[in-house]
Amino acid sequence: MTDEYYMMLALKEAKRAAEEDEVPVGALVVLNEKVIARGYNMTEKLNDPTAHAEMIALTSAFSFLGSKYLSGAALYVTVEPCLMCAGGLYWSKIGKVVYGTDDEKNGYKRVTGTNWPFHPRTELVRGVLKDECAQLMKEFFQKKR
Repeated sequence: MTDEYYMMLALKEAKRAAEEDEVPVGALVVLNEKVIARGYNMTEKLNDPTAHAEMIALTSAFSFLGSKYLSGAALYVTVEPCLMCAGGLYWSKIGKVVYGTDDEKNGYKRVTGTNWPFHPRTELVRGVLKDECAQLMKEFFQKKR
């Protein structure tokens, strides 16, 4: 399976969020080529500003594995993680983070600059299906205006 394949699955989660009038961000955790957890933004539904797609997927993965560490797993998320989610990813010791489009307003890079927010062993892949991920966000916010 490729990063593009898993990002397409994350995009499906993001579309679920959009259908529920949530900011369309989707995430999933993959371990040994198997999707073990999924998540999409639920901040409005749960009235919880921490209910980001990444956090929902991470919590589900921890529960599934019965472990607080995900060193052999990968997280696929449609939008660059915010600083809060980057912190959760750091503490999970996740093996790989793959994201689609940058988040100029709220992404971790805005706050950390060149500092690495992830665990030192975490691999980072940026820009997978970037255009598709960005388009979903643009369409959502155009409808809001």
